[in-house]
Parts: sequence; structure tokens; C-alpha cells
Amino acid sequence: MRRFKRTLVAVALATAVVGGTAGWASGNAQRPVTGPPPGSTAWRADGSLGRPLPDPATASPARVARFFAGLTPRERQRLLHRHPLVVGNLDGVPVALRYEANSLAVRAEGDARYERLAAPGRQILAFDPRGRGQVAEVYGDLAGARHVSVVIPGSDIDAGTFDRTKDRYGTPAGMAASLRAATGGRTAVIAWAGYTTPVGVGLDAATGDLAEAGAGRLARFTQGLVAAGIAKPVLFCHSYGSVVCGLAAHEVSASDIVVFGSPGMRARSVVDLHTRARVWAAKNASDWISRVPNVEFAGLGHGADPAGAAFGARRVPAAEARGHTGYFTPGTDSLRAFAAIAEGRATQVRTTWRQTTWPRTAQARATQTTATLAPASSGGTR
Repeated sequence: MRRFKRTLVAVALATAVVGGTAGWASGNAQRPVTGPPPGSTAWRADGSLGRPLPDPATASPARVARFFAGLTPRERQRLLHRHPLVVGNLDGVPVALRYEANSLAVRAEGDARYERLAAPGRQILAFDPRGRGQVAEVYGDLAGARHVSVVIPGSDIDAGTFDRTKDRYGTPAGMAASLRAATGGRTAVIAWAGYTTPVGVGLDAATGDLAEAGAGRLARFTQGLVAAGIAKPVLFCHSYGSVVCGLAAHEVSASDIVVFGSPGMRARSVVDLHTRARVWAAKNASDWISRVPNVEFAGLGHGADPAGAAFGARRVPAAEARGHTGYFTPGTDSLRAFAAIAEGRATQVRTTWRQTTWPRTAQARATQTTATLAPASSGGTR
């Protein structure tokens, strides 16, 4: 009887999420962009080098990196000019070559929405004009940085809105710039709007379909960074982006996964994420996401609260943050902690577990403390 009552409660709460009575609003259904980069058919047919090119649909980022390492500068330039959208989006391609390819691709697109992306000095690591558009931009010296972070956003973000000036710290570009500034320029940060996000917070935001599609893209993206010789990144996952990170956790190449303003990670505990990355969580009391039920039933909702003690994540202080998009606001305790994690300065007593079984029946009881921050390094700006 008790179990039946819990099921009824879960159904009611999940219905509230979709219906909007928990503070969620209607959204427009989105079709995720999946598959290899645009232009892949012409790429596969290209025999100009006298040997097959790596198939964007099947070649691993490591395989792509080895292929480009074996090319001459002239051969690289030939492929870049013949196939800018493939070279610019193919994980494993050298970073500088991707910047150059995407600059060409953005200008060739001729779309006023993307003109600003071709401005001098912008380092566009990915650009896919399909759907609402996807983009990744680098802040800092990615190839030379000792510490790298990737910001993964939630709803209403695409190539046209990822760097909007309104609600600056609710955008991946604003979060990335703020994080790099908080580290004194000692890190490189990527604003990654590389998946199809929900529009609004309706059914798409209450289910995991878009997150499932985004998880594969995020995993491959991080694997491509490592294959290209980039430091293993820290992932900062906001709102619905934390659902993406939860589903990708077992595949991503990352040292840490930090979620904030999270509706859940589609897991009951850190153990269920099947990751070796350290997992951190932040949520402030004024964040409206706290009113969203932490349930998962019949595909609706995203499960346990990562900021709850039972989940087992390392807790990030966020008492000074305000609202759902205030975690990267300069001067807040959350941003100071994020900067320490990004630089590898955050330490904490290791989470301990009682009575765990692998993989899906973990009953986790965590000893949880907040992050302890080591002094900032006085080293260079790399």
C-alpha cells in the first residue's frame, strides 16, 4: 500500500511538471540535430588526397587526430577550404584548424544571425547551422592551457542566443567569460551550445529525449579535446544541461562534473552515474528549480536532486547566488568555488558510502561537506 501511494504521488508530481503547476511553462517541441557534420557526404566522396578520409559518422576522435597528424600543412589547408563545415566540427581535428575552418563556414553561411561569430579574434571551435544553430566558442588559449572548462547550458540556448547580453550570466558565453575572469585568466573556458536545447520549460524540458541526443554529442566533443592534446576538462552543467551531463557521465572525458540549478541527472546517486569524474552540485535557496519535483516516472522528470545529501555529490556553496541564473555572478561564493574547481584547487573529504551495490540499486548515504579552497596559484596566465 505504501509503495502504491508513493507511485500515485510520483504520477501527480510528474503531471504537475508538465502541466506547469510547478512553475514550468509551455514550450515548443524540438527535433534534435544528430549525426555527422553537414557536408559529410561530399567529404566521404573526396579522393583528392589519394586515400580515404576518416568517416565522420564512424571514425573515433582519436582516429581523426591521427589522420590529421599525418597530413602536410598543404593537405590540411586543402581539406579546410574544400570542407570547412566538416573540418570545423570534426572532433579530433587540431584546434587552430577548427578555428580557421569555422571562420570560413560562418562567412559562407551568409546569415545575419551569425555575422558576429566571424568577428576578428573570436575562436569558434564548432559551428553547425542546422536547426536553430549550434556553436562552441573558446575563451583563452585552449591549446596551451593547463586547465580547461566547458560550460553546458540549459533551455533556450542556440547559436543565436548563446552570447546574448540580456541575462548575461544565464548564457554559456557569459558564464564562460565570468569563470575565466574569476581564475585570473589562468584557464581556458569553452561555451558549448552544441546540442538542441528545449524551448521554454514544457514537455521537452520534462523528458530526456533532447538530453539523450545531446549526451552523445557532449561525450564525443570531450573525447575530441583529449585526442587533440587538450587537458581533460571540468564540465559546468546548468539546469537542463545537467541532465545532458548525467546521461553522458559514463562516456565523457572529464576530471570533474559540476551541476548547478539542476532538475536532476537521471540518476539516483553518484554511483548511478558510472563515472570516475568528481561530481559537484550547487543550488541556492532562491532558485525556482527547487520547486520542481525531483521525480522520474514514465519518462517524466529527471530524478533525485544532485544537491541533496543522499545523492552523494560534493556540495558547492551558493548562499550568495540569486535565482536560477545567478551562480556565475561576480563576487558570489558559488563563482569563487567554481574557479577553484576549474583550477584544481578545490579539495574535500572523499565521499564515503554505506551499503552500495553496482550498478542500479545503490543505497547511498554520503558524508557531505562543502568545498575547501586552496590558495590561487601565482603562476602564469596559461
